Amino acid sequence: MYADHRGQWSQRLRYGLLASVYPAQMVFNSPARAWRWLGDLFAERNGLRNEIAQLRDSQRQLQIANLHMQSLEAENVQLRNMRDQLPPLVRRYILAEVISVETTAVRQRVIVNRGASDGVHVNQAAIDGNGIVGQVASVGPWSAEIILITDPQHALPVQVQRNQLRTIAVGSGDSDEILLKYLAVNSDVKSGDVLLSSGLGGVYPAGYPVGTVIGVVREQNQLLAQVRARPLAHVDRARELMLVDFNPGNPAAPVATGNLATTNTSAAKNDPPAATPANEHPTAVEP
Repeated sequence: MYADHRGQWSQRLRYGLLASVYPAQMVFNSPARAWRWLGDLFAERNGLRNEIAQLRDSQRQLQIANLHMQSLEAENVQLRNMRDQLPPLVRRYILAEVISVETTAVRQRVIVNRGASDGVHVNQAAIDGNGIVGQVASVGPWSAEIILITDPQHALPVQVQRNQLRTIAVGSGDSDEILLKYLAVNSDVKSGDVLLSSGLGGVYPAGYPVGTVIGVVREQNQLLAQVRARPLAHVDRARELMLVDFNPGNPAAPVATGNLATTNTSAAKNDPPAATPANEHPTAVEP
């Protein structure tokens, strides 16, 4: 005890025993430690995988939300453009969504989700944020058929903005083209001229954008020029349209001069409802 107290022999012996036992402890404890290490490794790996999956899911949700926001922004711009097209003569307008499209060489029509129950009537003008799209050809209880200005059966009284030259634009059966068939070969019209509605025909008011002349062909042996124009409205791509009623007392209101803007036979047999008293501001019927 005296020697151990003076020389710390017991601590040295314990130190040596611990050093000699350590390899055996490592051998016996290695499987358990290895198992715990592998468990921690896999747990950490699974946690990272779950975190990565959550981050990817959040990224997808953000991308979808971003696309939705872009769509809403584009829709808001479109709606603002539509409202900007409404002059003071507008009494009432109905926002309608296109639910069906038929664009062939013989028929250029769309179906919208508004009908008689919403106040839609035959011969009601349809516009988008760029110009005239067409007019209501037939009405059902909850839907209506719009004949586009590019339909071969549609005729629209127009005038050239540059010189007020009046004529009639008829559909060509092509969604990107209307024709001015009744201009004399010496008429003052050229490519780039803007066409506006003339206010005649009893459907569209004066001054609404219709199209732009894209080609004029004059042949000396022909009495009429061959004039082509491109509609300003997105007649085959518009998702939403405005069905518009006008104040009949406004000077720019449509003037009925016969059946210049034609529709199908069934549409022509239906008369629009009587006009309601004009309001100071247009009434909007929202979806």
